[in-house]
Amino acid sequence: MRKANGLEAGGGGLKPKPLSDIARFPAPCLPLFRTGMVIIFVLLFIFTMLSTLSFAQKKHPKMDDKQIVIYQLLPRLFGNKNSTNIPYGTIEQNGVGKFNDITDQALDGIAALHANYVWYTGAIAHASLTDYSAYGIKVDDADVVKGRAGSPYAIRDYYDVDPDLAVDVKNRMQEFEALVKRTHGKNLKVIIDFVPNHVARSYHSYAKPEGVADFGSHDDVTRSFSAKNDFYYVPGQPFVVPINGLKTPLSVLQDGRFNENPAKATGNDAFTASPKYDDWYETIKLNYGVDYQNGKQNHFDPIPPVWSKMRDILIFWTKKGVDGFRCDMAEMVPIAFWNWVIPQVKQVNPDLIFLGEAYNPQVYKQYLEEGKFDYLYDKVGLYDGLKRLIRNESSADVKDIRHVWQIESAGFGKHMLRFLENHDEERIASAGFAGKAELALPGMVVSATLGSGPVMLYFGQEVGEQGQGQEGFGGDDNRTTIFDYWGVPSHQKWMNGGLFDGQKLSAGEQKLRSWYKQLFKVTTASDAIINGEIYDVPQAGNMNNRMYAFIRYSGKQRLLVVVNFDRNETLEANIGIPDHILKVKHSSPVTDLLTDRKLNIPAGTSIPVKLGPVSAQVIEF
Repeated sequence: MRKANGLEAGGGGLKPKPLSDIARFPAPCLPLFRTGMVIIFVLLFIFTMLSTLSFAQKKHPKMDDKQIVIYQLLPRLFGNKNSTNIPYGTIEQNGVGKFNDITDQALDGIAALHANYVWYTGAIAHASLTDYSAYGIKVDDADVVKGRAGSPYAIRDYYDVDPDLAVDVKNRMQEFEALVKRTHGKNLKVIIDFVPNHVARSYHSYAKPEGVADFGSHDDVTRSFSAKNDFYYVPGQPFVVPINGLKTPLSVLQDGRFNENPAKATGNDAFTASPKYDDWYETIKLNYGVDYQNGKQNHFDPIPPVWSKMRDILIFWTKKGVDGFRCDMAEMVPIAFWNWVIPQVKQVNPDLIFLGEAYNPQVYKQYLEEGKFDYLYDKVGLYDGLKRLIRNESSADVKDIRHVWQIESAGFGKHMLRFLENHDEERIASAGFAGKAELALPGMVVSATLGSGPVMLYFGQEVGEQGQGQEGFGGDDNRTTIFDYWGVPSHQKWMNGGLFDGQKLSAGEQKLRSWYKQLFKVTTASDAIINGEIYDVPQAGNMNNRMYAFIRYSGKQRLLVVVNFDRNETLEANIGIPDHILKVKHSSPVTDLLTDRKLNIPAGTSIPVKLGPVSAQVIEF
């Protein structure tokens, strides 16, 4: 075997040279020899560490150099090719998408939009009315299930995936794992829902690991509150099913009774045995040690059992290869829990992202700093303000945009997720929102360029899905149902029977998708968006309260973003560029990046702009 510097290379790798060989070195050579050994061991240690880091980076690639773009989809709807769409239709009538329907071709189509994360909404097992008793899963009670497919946020088993989504129900987890692997193979990361505040009234885990106890299995049900309990109770009173009196195709499955005695508190903090129909009556509130009925007293020492159980659930899914968690109703769970749990889960994968659904701007900073969240929804600030502008409401004003970044999220704008659609909100093209997808394009430009934080796209948004129809429990509410088995018409055109080539899209729908593709091509690769500062352009020319401009600039790039929400007026202005921005490296020629059109404008102290109604420009200068 080969020998070098006191080490031997053999079948077991490098090992120290025998002392008998070392002893043969002349005495003057020993210091040099020892020094050589130290150097080699140091080099080996550095090589090992670099190899480990390199592996970690390959396994969990960072996206510090790219804007995060999240593509949200419901597998139940995304892969469904059936267009029957019978209100309250069964899985046999209306069909259902599967994990396996999210093919390489589908993922290529998502990646083509420059998305880099996919949020698989409703992947975890939740209550539904479809019978899987043949697979050892008890049938749920129609009195405490919303819709026939059920709400993805009424979790029935935290350790299982939804059997609806599997071709082979017995191998449903393997099909999910294959989807995760397929997604990663396209350089896309995986987000799933974490629903920490509540569970389905029928919660029972059939798939939990050995040694895991179900929620509530050790509770003292004689006490309304105990820090040792998983649930809150209404001792001595049985649960009363809320009735709205309306007849639906599901009425024949409902008898107005559900066996829960004593009653448990409902998910939206209804501490009563008789929740209302508009409460989250299908869910049970989880107990994180907060005594809501006694001044919200906290009992966090010792750690409540729910905390540990939820940590273990997060780690379980992290080890499945999940790259992030969208945390449902994060504000309904104490900040102390997030502060405790997020660092522990990130020890398993430091690159995990935690995205919190939050609606109270007063506590955004606290949830980011103390709660350790990576990102929060920017719904109440930016989304609501943009919606007013898109809808051309009388109160609409671009000052809402300015307020968001200058006041509401000043100093932490890069931690805010921006969007114009998700499963909770109305479709842009619906009659109740804008009626036409193109009316939202200026708003989408603002969402994608105002900060360096993530931006989100909801499946079908990129082709103008309208969310029409009386689907079932969701009703005709301008949204795509999350409660029912359903086909999504505009999305199905792009899906084209599983080819995912967009051949059935109209010319207008194809143009819209191309526009979204170009927008995210620009923003994901833009140094000014990712690393730059923001400058508020003062009103100029004929700019009114439906016209806005700002500059994003870094040491490498300058961008002038101009948006016109006005439905009638053309924006005409000469935009002055401050001296400190003029010093930044400029682009020549000046280009509108949304169209790749070179503008005949000299890169000087000002830029003349002429922008038609309901349009936008991102000008590199």
